[in-house]
This record gives sequence, C-alpha cells and structure tokens, in this order.
Amino acid sequence: MSYRLEVLISGFGGQGVVRLGQILANASVNEGLYTTMLVSHGTETRGGYVRAQVVISDEPVDSPSCENPNFLVAMSKAAYDKFKSLVSDGTIIYEPYYIDVDESLSCRQIPLSARDMAVNELGREVYANVIVLGFLTNLMTTILNKENILKVMLEKIPKLHEENKKAFEMGYSLAAAGSLELATSCTT
Repeated sequence: MSYRLEVLISGFGGQGVVRLGQILANASVNEGLYTTMLVSHGTETRGGYVRAQVVISDEPVDSPSCENPNFLVAMSKAAYDKFKSLVSDGTIIYEPYYIDVDESLSCRQIPLSARDMAVNELGREVYANVIVLGFLTNLMTTILNKENILKVMLEKIPKLHEENKKAFEMGYSLAAAGSLELATSCTT
C-alpha cells in the first residue's frame, strides 16, 4: 500500500526551519524513499518568513507541495496563522511561546515548548529546532528510522554534537511520554 506523508515546517529566519526540512528529506532518501523539499522565505537574512515543505512517499512524488499536511510545525505566530487552515486531517505542533492556539480548529494540536526547553535545559534557544526534530521523529517512526535521522542531523549540524543529541532526545522522549502515534486523522 502506498503512502504520502506531508510535513510543512514554518517559522521565521534563524529558527532552523530549512535545516529541519533538509534532515527529514535526506533521511528519507537514505531509507530508499522518494522525497521532495520546497523552501520559500522572505528577503531578510534573519527574522523573516521561512517555510520548508517535505513530501515523503514510497512512490514517485507527483506534487512537491504540501496540500494537506500530516504535520504542520508552526514555530511562529505568522506561520500558524498562515498555514493552520491547510491541516484538515493532520496534526499541528506549535510553539506556545509565540502562538495563541485557535480552539475552533478540529484537527489535533500539540503545544511543544521547545524554545523554553532549549533555553532552560540547554542554555540557548538555538536548540529548539532540534527538540522539535526529536519530537517529530517519534511521531514518524513508522516511516523513518530514529538512528538514521540522528545520523543525518549530525552530518547537517557540524558543531555541538553532544548538545544537539541531548536536544533531540529531549524532544523524542517528550513525544514518547505522551504515547503519541503518527497522526493521520484529526482528533481533539
């Protein structure tokens, strides 16, 4: 049976949105899957809008756009507001530090305080995206292998390996603690 997994990650420049997309896409290729990745961003170097769309499938991908994301990772209010309406039967993972959740949505919404965790546990906000990666990895274990994602992450992030592994495990463990599974339908 074929599948198509769509992951839309969005936030502002400097949050590591593109890096997350690259890691997921490369890990997919390493596992023999078909994948596409589209990136769009504002003209600003840091702080402007940025989005990565990753489509993963066991068959060739006919469209690289995320039309109905299985996962929307919203790391900023602008990202949440712009893309929440695309998620009809998937899951929104959002950063509550920046976002006031829209309770009128019927899809599953999961707050992930990655920014606060990164600052409080690791001393720097820069690790928030890796916490998100760990969390998302746990939700996608039926599609992608954890060790493969860790390997690609360490290749793509050449510095501070121990801190990044710790951040990844924090996110992964947090998702595991909630007994979360790959969400393919909306629930509240």
